[in-house]
Amino acid sequence: MRRYLLTAGIFFLSLSCVSAAVDKWRDAKSTHFIVYYKNAPMSFIDKTIHKAEYYYNKIADDLGFRRFNFWLWDNRAKIYIHDDAQAYQEVTGQPGWSRGCAIILSKEIHTFSFAQDFFDTTLPHEMGHIVFRELVGFYNPAIPAWLDEGVASYAEETVHSNAKRAVKGALLDNSFIGLERLSGMSPHTMRDIDMIRLFYSESVSIVEYLVKAFGKDNFILFCQNLRDKQDLQRAIASVYPFRNTGELDAAWRKYLQK
Repeated sequence: MRRYLLTAGIFFLSLSCVSAAVDKWRDAKSTHFIVYYKNAPMSFIDKTIHKAEYYYNKIADDLGFRRFNFWLWDNRAKIYIHDDAQAYQEVTGQPGWSRGCAIILSKEIHTFSFAQDFFDTTLPHEMGHIVFRELVGFYNPAIPAWLDEGVASYAEETVHSNAKRAVKGALLDNSFIGLERLSGMSPHTMRDIDMIRLFYSESVSIVEYLVKAFGKDNFILFCQNLRDKQDLQRAIASVYPFRNTGELDAAWRKYLQK
């Protein structure tokens, strides 16, 4: 649990940052990524490419996403490795605690050399945001923050068991946030650290429930309906045996109590 609570804070305000100019940068290219760097050691660059390619396939496979927009050639995603935390903060405008951020529209991810937990949390999380938004639409008003963050957190390999324990604990001590209330919340406007942690735990929990209880094919159909209908309630009712978020909430709670 301690690891999850420490690393979850990376993403509270990490969805936008200032784009960096590519001049004076060196680059290393792979099939789906271009990694820009200045003085970062090649060992870090090589590991970044290896992990990025690994998550490129794993994120889509875990959620059942079928790719229609392949990250090839001029459409490759860009990863900027700044020399240190100060250089990263100066370029992106991110706060001191931030270890990474993404510019979703241009498929850019920014971090710095040897940023803590970059390979296990920041990289898959930010890639999860990009992959998900490519599917459902970048400006889709029907996407609640819990679904966006839940999908991104689901991409992290270390988060699931910790999130499950946190959500079950919230059910026991009556701090659990119901889905209707959760759908109106955003971690980027919240100030209570415990509430933010619970928001992320519940977000990944509900995504995990939808994927594991009803399968990947239904989840991707749900996402496609969100893209096409741009209405959360209709997208739920058209795929799952629930008429609304209230019925989904009740089934999710029952699932958590098993």
